[in-house]
Amino acid sequence: MATPGVADAAVTFDDEERPARRLTGPVDHGVAAVAFAVALLVLWQVFRPLSQGSQFYLIVFLAGVLPLVFLAYRSGLRLPDRLTSRLPARLAPRVPDPDGPSPSRRDLPTVADWLLAGLALVVCLYPVVPLTFGNAGGGYDAFLDRQGLLAPVDVVMGALLLVLLVEACRRTTGWILPVVCLVFLGYGYYGGLLPQTWAVAHAGLDFGQIVDAFYNSASGFYGTPLDVAATYIVLFTIYGAVLDLSGAGRFFVDLSVAAFRRSRSAAGRTAVASGFLLGTVSGSGTATAVSVGAVTWPILRRAGYPAEHAGGMLAAAGVGAILSPPTLGAAAFIVAEYLEVSYLTVLGWAVIPTVLYYLGILLAVEIDARRFKVRPVEVAAGSAWRLLARFGYHFSSLVVIVVLLAVGVSATRAVVYATGLAVVLSFLDRRSWLTPRRLFAALAAGVRGVLPVVAVCAAAGIITATTTKTGLGAQFASLLVRGAQALADNPTVVLALTVVFAAIALSLLGLAVPVTASFIIGWVIIGPALLALGVPAPAAAMFVFYYSVLSEVTPPTALAAVGAAAITGGRTVPTMWQALKYALPAFLAPIAFVLTGPGEYLLGRGAPLEVLWAGLVGCLGVAALAVATGGWLLGVGPARRFERVLAALAGLLLLYLHPVSIAVGVALIAIAVLTALARRRRTAKADPAGPAGTTSEESADQGGTDPAGPADRDSTAGGGEPAAEGKVTGSRGQESGSRGQESGSRGQEFGSSSGEEAK
Repeated sequence: MATPGVADAAVTFDDEERPARRLTGPVDHGVAAVAFAVALLVLWQVFRPLSQGSQFYLIVFLAGVLPLVFLAYRSGLRLPDRLTSRLPARLAPRVPDPDGPSPSRRDLPTVADWLLAGLALVVCLYPVVPLTFGNAGGGYDAFLDRQGLLAPVDVVMGALLLVLLVEACRRTTGWILPVVCLVFLGYGYYGGLLPQTWAVAHAGLDFGQIVDAFYNSASGFYGTPLDVAATYIVLFTIYGAVLDLSGAGRFFVDLSVAAFRRSRSAAGRTAVASGFLLGTVSGSGTATAVSVGAVTWPILRRAGYPAEHAGGMLAAAGVGAILSPPTLGAAAFIVAEYLEVSYLTVLGWAVIPTVLYYLGILLAVEIDARRFKVRPVEVAAGSAWRLLARFGYHFSSLVVIVVLLAVGVSATRAVVYATGLAVVLSFLDRRSWLTPRRLFAALAAGVRGVLPVVAVCAAAGIITATTTKTGLGAQFASLLVRGAQALADNPTVVLALTVVFAAIALSLLGLAVPVTASFIIGWVIIGPALLALGVPAPAAAMFVFYYSVLSEVTPPTALAAVGAAAITGGRTVPTMWQALKYALPAFLAPIAFVLTGPGEYLLGRGAPLEVLWAGLVGCLGVAALAVATGGWLLGVGPARRFERVLAALAGLLLLYLHPVSIAVGVALIAIAVLTALARRRRTAKADPAGPAGTTSEESADQGGTDPAGPADRDSTAGGGEPAAEGKVTGSRGQESGSRGQESGSRGQEFGSSSGEEAK
C-alpha cells in the first residue's frame, strides 16, 4: 500500500479455507496453467454454453478443479513415527508448521497427493468418457439413462468421488464439515432402522440409492451449490483478482486514510471505511480484515487502540465484506438460485441491512473514541479529492455491474464485462498494467481462490441430497414449530420463539462450518420452519443468510477475529469478544426481517415511503443498541447502567417495527437522554471543572484537537507534554504516575499502552 510507514501483512487467510501450500517451480506453473485453462472454460461457458447441458459443464469443471485441491492444500495428517521412519524420504508426508513454511522452504505435493489428484481426474471424467465397461460407461447420455439403476462400476465411481470430496473439504475447511456430511450420510443409510414412531425416521435407503442421489441427480454433487460456484462465484473471484492487481485495493485503502486523517476517530473510521470499500470487491470477511489490518493497524496502534480492540474492529468491518454489494458472499448467489430471482434483486435486499450493519460499527467507533480518549493521529496522505480525480476510475467497474444488471444483462455477463473494463482501465496507472503475464496470473489466482468454495459446495450435495431423499427438512421444521407451540399458543409468540430457536441453531451451526455450507444447511433444515409459519421466502432466506455470515464474528470460532488477531498480535479470544461487541446490533436486525410484516421493508420490499420510514426506525434502533453496548450517549456523555438498559429495551422495541413499539422505544430513548443530561448538569454544578471523560463532550474534534480533561491538565501542569505531541496522558482511577515527561493511562477496558507505541 502507498500509506507511508505501513508494512505489508505476513499472514493471509480466506474466510472458507485453511492456508494453502506455497507452491514453487514447475508444480506451481502447472497448477497455474490448469487453473488458467479452467478460467477460459468458465468464460467460454458464459457466451457459448456447452451443448450437452449444465450438468455436463459441471462435471468437466469439477474434473478441472478437484485435482488442484489435492495439489494446492496439504493433507495435515501425520503417520506414527514408527511408520514414517521406515518410509523413503521422498514418500514420507511433509507436515509443515501450522502457520505454513517459510518462503524459502519448498512445500510440494507428496506422492499420495499426486495419486489422489489423478484418481479425482479419472472419477470426475468417468460419466462423460465415451468408453464402455461391460454394462457401464458409454458416455454422458448413457450415464444419465442409468439414473435410478446404476451399474456396479457407477456405484464404485460414485463412492470414490464421495470419499474424495469429503477429503477435499477436510483439507480446505478442517474436520467439522466433513463430519457433518458423514453424519448425514449415516442418517440416510441407517435412518430406516430408527423407530418409526420418531419424527426423523424414514423408510431407509440402500447404498446404491444413496450414491445415485449423490452422483446422478440434480440435488447431489452437481446440484445448485456447485452450479452457483462454477458460474457466478468463480467469475466474481476472477473479477476481484483482476481488480486487485489493477490497483483498486491500494486505492480504496489510501482513499479511506486520506478522507479521515484529521479527526480524533479517524483511525477507526479509516478501518471501517476501508473494510467496506475493499469488501465491495472481495466478498471474503477474513481476507478483508487481514488486508485492511495490514495497513490500518499501525495507525490504530498510534491512536492508542490496544491490539484486542483494534482486532475486533477490523474483524467486524471485514465481515461486512460478505454483506456489501455488489459482490456479496458466495451464499448470496445461492439465495438467488434457490428463490429463482435475479442477483440484482438480492443486492437490493442487502442495501439497508448493510447500512444498518456499518452504522452500528461506526457508532461503536465514535463511542470508543470518546469513552477512551483516543488520540488524533496525523497520517501523511494526499488529498482525498486528488486521489478520486486520479484513481476514481476504479469505481467504474463496480457501477457497470449494477447498471448492466439493471438493464437486464445476466449476472455472469455483467461481471465479465466489468472484468474486461477493469483490465482496460489498469493501463491508466503504469504501476498496475495488466500485461498478458499479469492477466494470466489474475485468471489463475481467481480459480485457485475458489477451490475451497467448490469443495464446500460439492460436498454440500451430500446434505441436500440426503435431506431431499429422506424428507428431513420438513420433519425438522415440524419439530421446531411444535417445540415453540409447546411453550405458547399465541401465533405471534410461536413465531417469535421459532425465530429465536432458529437464530440460536444457525449461530451454533455457523461455529462449525463455513458461511456457504452454513447457509445451505440452514436453508434446507430451518428455512421450511419459517416458511410454514407464513414468513415470506425472501425474508426467511435473508434471515438465514445473515446469521450464517455473522458466525464469522461469533466466539469461539470467529475466523475473521482469528485473522485480525494474527495481524495485531492480540490475544485471540478477547479479540473475538470485541468483534462480537462491534457487530452485536447486527445480530438483532435480521430478526426484524421475519418477526413482523413491516420487517420486509428493511429488505426494500414495499412502497418507497414504507421502506424509508422502516429504514429510519432501523437506524434509530441500531443507534440505541450501540449506546447499550458502548455505554456512551453521543452529544451527551457517559451512559450509566440505567440509561444503557433503557437504550437496549428501546432498540429491541424499535426493531419490532410496530407503531406502538416504535412509540414506546422513542419514549425510552428520550428518558435515557434526559436522565443523562440531568446527571451531567448536577455533576457540572458540583464540580465546575468537570470529571475526566465528561467535559466538552469530546466530540468537537474535527480540527484534530483533543479536549483536555483534568488528567490532561494535571500532566501538562506538572511539566509533561500534551497528548497532541504524541505522549500518553490521562488518569488511572486516583493514581497518577509521573515518570519524567510521561503520564501513564489505562482505561478499565483499554488494556495497556506503552510509551513506545505512542511514539
